[in-house]
Amino acid sequence: MIATRVVAFGGGHGLSASLRALRRCVPELDLDITAVVTVGDDGGSSGRLRAERGGLPPGDLRQALVALAGDHPATRRTAGLFQHRFAAAARLVGEGAGDPLAGHAVGNLVLHGLMELAGDPVAALDHAGAMLGAVGRVLPMSCQPVDIEARVRGADPAYPDEVRALRGQHQVAVTTGRVEALRLTPAAPAACAEAVAAVRGADWLIFGPGSWFTSVLPHLLVPELADAIVSSPARRLVTLNLVAEKETLGLSLADHLDTLRRYLPELRVDVVLADSKAVADPLAVERAAESLGARLVLAPVAVVDGTPRHDPAALGAALVPVLGADR
Repeated sequence: MIATRVVAFGGGHGLSASLRALRRCVPELDLDITAVVTVGDDGGSSGRLRAERGGLPPGDLRQALVALAGDHPATRRTAGLFQHRFAAAARLVGEGAGDPLAGHAVGNLVLHGLMELAGDPVAALDHAGAMLGAVGRVLPMSCQPVDIEARVRGADPAYPDEVRALRGQHQVAVTTGRVEALRLTPAAPAACAEAVAAVRGADWLIFGPGSWFTSVLPHLLVPELADAIVSSPARRLVTLNLVAEKETLGLSLADHLDTLRRYLPELRVDVVLADSKAVADPLAVERAAESLGARLVLAPVAVVDGTPRHDPAALGAALVPVLGADR
């Protein structure tokens, strides 16, 4: 049986949840998984490395690799090492000096080192994937870092009607204003060639869950990648978030779907997957899905403790009949 080629877009925790769910589908569906990851992070450890040494921010790439890590005990230990984050050294804190390692994840440093050694982000990620026994491949959406910029109404609560320009993924992600426009700098970054090839050869393209403006939509703003998404013969699936995040406060789930069409009008979708309890207005979401050409599938995909997190096992169970249809 020929493997089903799946490309998942995103970054951070949302993409990680999607990849962990897809991994659970592999034994039943024989999936060939590729993750295409945003490269706009400018906060935390990734932001520090990017500012001090240049290159791609490694954090979201690291999370995707760890999500796909193999099950062998040795690779699980390596995955744990990649996720280990250095605390501030007590000796340095006591002396009032800064600790250059504090806050860095080991995997971020490893990836940055591999990218410097290889001189090629794709080769570095493939090497890291081999270290982790990754069940799939992780690629950047572009081999050059980008900045995310947004025009936001009410970024300053004291001036709710004022529109301001915010620059940087972190600033956009934490804003409580309403994002009215989004763009990348540079405006037309070159797409990763391997990512474009994966999209063109895919059977399924998966968008979300994740931070809509800073992790999902940026892929649609890379011209070569957007063209590949539109022209790919693959079917397309959108997994909706469970709740609004700071950057999407005030947006309904239907609004989330409308923004996809706004930034890529030619986009057509086959399936929209949403948690049955998270959809307050099923009719509105169904209409928004239909406007993209999609059918709405409702399933219990959240963790049972009530926190707004996708359960990889439940999400995987919901994906199996969708991705396995017409095999």
